[in-house]
Amino acid sequence: MVPFVAPEELEERLGSPFLLRLGANESPFGSSSFAVKGAKAALETLQNYADPRALELRGAFSKKLGVPIESIVLGSGIDELLSLFCRLFLNPGDTVVTTLGSYPTFDFAVLGTGATLQRIPYRDDKPDLTSLSEAAQGAKIVYLANPDNPSGWFHDSETISAFIKSLPPNCVLLLDEAYIEFLTEATPLSFAETPGNVVRLRTFSKMFGIAGLRLGYAVTAPEHVAQLDKIRLHFGINSVAQAAGLMALQHFGHTILIREKNRQCRETLYEMGRRRGFEPLPSYTNFVTFDCGTKEQAEAQLNQLLEARVFIRKPSQPPLDRCIRITIGTAEHLELLDALWSV
Repeated sequence: MVPFVAPEELEERLGSPFLLRLGANESPFGSSSFAVKGAKAALETLQNYADPRALELRGAFSKKLGVPIESIVLGSGIDELLSLFCRLFLNPGDTVVTTLGSYPTFDFAVLGTGATLQRIPYRDDKPDLTSLSEAAQGAKIVYLANPDNPSGWFHDSETISAFIKSLPPNCVLLLDEAYIEFLTEATPLSFAETPGNVVRLRTFSKMFGIAGLRLGYAVTAPEHVAQLDKIRLHFGINSVAQAAGLMALQHFGHTILIREKNRQCRETLYEMGRRRGFEPLPSYTNFVTFDCGTKEQAEAQLNQLLEARVFIRKPSQPPLDRCIRITIGTAEHLELLDALWSV
């Protein structure tokens, strides 16, 4: 069993291609033009291995984020980094705490080490930090997505800081910030305030629109990065991904434009769901999760849209199994969705 059924597999089952692909939280606005330019330039030197230390890209991160280069490690997306940190920190029998229904790829990474997962249910449709903290007192790792997937919720920097302080010093927090660039009215925890038992994970798959190149990074204590160097795949980040990431990072203005487009289209999607009687959960991301009332109604909406050749997803775990999740599309995407989405 794989964590997600790919849209290509669903298309094969349905016997026709999707008209809209709004289920994987990919960027509907395309890739950063600067990232594309960097990728094209790298194609001229494909005969050479990429720099296994990715010094130029890590140096750019260091300058941008204000952290030592020794605190930065790259991976082929957050998925690989989660797996690597689980291998680094966990032994068979260790306890790991996560939110029931959060990113299932993390669950696979934990179970592959022989550790035990303790899953804490959502409270009020958001991760329950109090219960996570209580369970963490005997745990090796706590995983928290902030903003969260699939709820879309964001805990502010003050709340996250208090949560970190509540954890025992030997418990590592894996803080998944894949959607952090979409924030418009909130500020994340500063890197200067991040202690050594926290690993902050980010990606180029969402805001920067280069999911196909698989590039993510983590910021943590230098000693963790040094240990990870002993087990990571050193040529795992190819030269095209490194070049695209470097150009995207050096031309960060792309995020300002996309963030505003995403905000505007999110409001349109909110209104579209409300017209159908489905209340949106507050979203700080590039997707919206709609409360359909019951699990059965959510499944009916999912199936209706799939039959209309619109790819979306539905959370599988309660209480959010009463919801559907739709990636925010462009104005043109949402106009077509409005025409295809019947209740």
